Amino acid sequence: MPEKLIFELSSQGRCGYSLPEIDVPQKEISDILPQEKIRKNLCLPEVSEVDVVRHFTRLSILNHHVDKRFYPLGSCTMKYNPKVDEDVAKLAGFSDIHPLQPEETVQGALKLMYELSEYLKEIGGVDSITLQPSAGAQGELAGLLITSAYHRKNKQKRSKVIIPDSAHGTNPASVVTSGYLPVQVKSNGKGLVDVEELKKLTDEDVAAFMLTNPNTLGLFESQIERIEKIVHDAGALLYMDGANLNALMGIVRPGDMGFDIVHFNLHKTFSTPHGGGGPGSGPLGVKRNLACFLPVPVVEKRKNKKERYFLNYNLPFSIGKIQAFYGNFGVLVKAYAYIRACGAPGLKNISETSIINANYLMATLEKFFYLPYKSFCMHEFVLSGIKQKEKGVRTLDIAKRLLDYGVHPPTIYFPLIVSEALMIEPTESESKESLDEFIEFMIKIAKEVEENPELVKSAPHNTPVLRLDEVKASRELDVRWEKNPK
Repeated sequence: MPEKLIFELSSQGRCGYSLPEIDVPQKEISDILPQEKIRKNLCLPEVSEVDVVRHFTRLSILNHHVDKRFYPLGSCTMKYNPKVDEDVAKLAGFSDIHPLQPEETVQGALKLMYELSEYLKEIGGVDSITLQPSAGAQGELAGLLITSAYHRKNKQKRSKVIIPDSAHGTNPASVVTSGYLPVQVKSNGKGLVDVEELKKLTDEDVAAFMLTNPNTLGLFESQIERIEKIVHDAGALLYMDGANLNALMGIVRPGDMGFDIVHFNLHKTFSTPHGGGGPGSGPLGVKRNLACFLPVPVVEKRKNKKERYFLNYNLPFSIGKIQAFYGNFGVLVKAYAYIRACGAPGLKNISETSIINANYLMATLEKFFYLPYKSFCMHEFVLSGIKQKEKGVRTLDIAKRLLDYGVHPPTIYFPLIVSEALMIEPTESESKESLDEFIEFMIKIAKEVEENPELVKSAPHNTPVLRLDEVKASRELDVRWEKNPK
C-alpha cells in the first residue's frame, strides 16, 4: 500500500507537541516583521507524535540505503558506515562544543583535527592540509583557486585547465567557477589519457591538469610519470580528484605520483554516510610550495606549551575562507575514528579488497554484458548495455529492473564516453555472498532481455512507486499541497 503524504494523515485539532509557558515579554509578529513578509493561512499538517514517527519510519524503510542492501553506485563508494564512528561523533566533547569557543577550551577537538590532517598527509603524500571544504567539489574549487593564486604570485597569467573526456561533471564546473576555460583531452583506445594528445594541448597558457586516478572507468593511469613530466615541464600544476582514492590507500600515494594538489572525499573513502545529499567533507592536500595559499585557518601545533593546538590565520598568500569556521566537524570526527580503527594495514586491506571485489564482478558479468575496456580494473568498472539495446532494452530499463530485486542500480550513462554505461563499484564492504547475489540478478535480467524484453522495459513492477514519466517529472515538478484544491 503506498505511503500517504503527511498532509493526508492530518486530522483537525490533533497535536504532537506541547510548549512550556512563555516566560519572556510577548510581541505580535506584525510588530517584528513587515506585513508583506508574514505568511497567512498556512496549511500545515495536524498530526500526533506517533503519526509523525511511524510515517517517517515507514518512509525510511521504503528508501534504499547502504544499511539495507547492496548499493553499487559507481564513483560514489557507498560502503558500509561503522556505527561506532557515529557513537564517537555523538560524544558530548565533540557534539556540544561551539566553533567560537576560545582555543584553550577545545584543545581535544583541535588535536583531533591536527592528527586527522597528519594522517591524510601520510595517506596522500602531501605536505599540508586544509579541512575546510565541505565536499569534493568545494575541494576542487579551493584547489583551483590555489592554482590561480600560485600563478599570480609567479606573475603568470594562465587561462586554461585541461580535463579528461571521462572526468567527473564537477571538474569542468569547478574550472569554470574558478575563472578558467576547460579544455578536454581525449582518451585512447585503452580508456586512458591520450598522452600524445595531452602533449599537444599543454602549453604555457595551461594552469593545471585535473586528473582522477584511477579514472572514472576504474582504470589506473599507467603513464602517470609521462603525464607528470608533460604538465610540470609546461609550468602547470597536476591536480588529483580524489574521488577514487579507495583503490589506492597503502598501495600508492598521489603525492609520490607527482600530484601537487589532492582532494580527499571523507564521505566516500573514509566511511561517513553521504546518501541523501550529505553531509560531506572534502579536505585538500598540497605540496610544500603551495601551503602558503591554503584557506585560513589551519590547525597547527606549538611545542612545550599547555595550549598546544591553535588556529593559524597567518598565511600571507591565503585564498581566504572556503566556508564558515573549520570544516564539517562531525564528519571529521567520523573519518578520524575510522582511520584510527583501521590503522595503516587495515586501510591497505580496504583498497586491496575493493579491487578484488570489482574484478570478480567484472570477470563474471562480462560474459553477459559488453565490456568496452578489457583490462584489469581497480575498485570499479564500466559495462555497456549496447547488446541489450539491440533488443530494445536501454540501460535505464536494466537499472529499473534491478529495483525489483531489491538492489540499488549502479551509476548509469556515465562516464559519457561509454554508450549505455553501467558503472559498478562494489566497495570492500560486500561479502562474496552479496556479490554473488548481485551477479545472479544481473544474469537474470540479461536473460529476461533475451526472452521477455517487455518485462524489463516496463520495470519496476513491485516498488512502492512504479515507473514515472521522467521528463514530465523533471520539467513539471509540483510539490505543492492544497487542502482544498480549486
